[in-house]
Amino acid sequence: MRAAIATSLPESQIAPAAGGVQARGIEKRLGNVEVLRGVTLDVAAGEIVAILGSSGSGKSTFLRCVNLLTLPDRGDIWVHGEHLRLRPISERDSEPRILDHDQVRRVRASIGMVFQNFNLWPHMTVLENVSAGPVLVNRLTRKAATELGRGYLAKVGLSDKAGSYPRHLSGGQQQRVAIARALAMEPKLLLFDEPTSALDPELVGEVLRVMTALAGEGRTMMIVTHEVAFAREVSSRAAFMHQGRIEEEGSSPAFFLNPTSASLRRFLTAHDERHS
Repeated sequence: MRAAIATSLPESQIAPAAGGVQARGIEKRLGNVEVLRGVTLDVAAGEIVAILGSSGSGKSTFLRCVNLLTLPDRGDIWVHGEHLRLRPISERDSEPRILDHDQVRRVRASIGMVFQNFNLWPHMTVLENVSAGPVLVNRLTRKAATELGRGYLAKVGLSDKAGSYPRHLSGGQQQRVAIARALAMEPKLLLFDEPTSALDPELVGEVLRVMTALAGEGRTMMIVTHEVAFAREVSSRAAFMHQGRIEEEGSSPAFFLNPTSASLRRFLTAHDERHS
């Protein structure tokens, strides 16, 4: 029998911090592919951690495990000091299951996530996209949520697009709306999953400028990205994933200047050559 959430130490000995994220031994298999192979990572409150790696290294899957959009097969996750609970895998139940749905809803409400492909509702205006979450999840009045939404649209430089529909926006503008939507939930933790990978090169900068401004506000952020220069600039720490494991992590800028892993050195060299 395998346990979906199992630890090698009693919880009392792990003593996770009150804020941020702690992940221990996260494993995930998709079909015959072992996507995550024992990922362990701590993100302290107020810390910005960039997660780098080649395509297929498990970065996005790990990020989705943090708020249980993808359920890990094995391991432990704490968010804001709260241990996320899953039902163990058994011979009769071959998939992990959420044990405490109220807990997951509560934790997810404190997490803002920005996806690769924006995931805006096409039938709603920009302002409606941004204000829907505060109404549906945080139970704000529509008036209060609208005021909040306008404030965050101003923050990402899109006040003039409040009445527009997503199809009338550029990719960069849509991603900035997605960031405003995440911020409108006033989360304790922001997750970014390759936020510029679906954008044309000339639109990347406008999204990175917004994220750089957020990084200067003391927010807790986990950023899966292939933008090495951006990660070097904004992150307090960085982690490099390779073949489903974190092969190297460390404080910026030492992580980027003095990598010890051969795989990380090759990754950074290839990036520098592409952008030279």
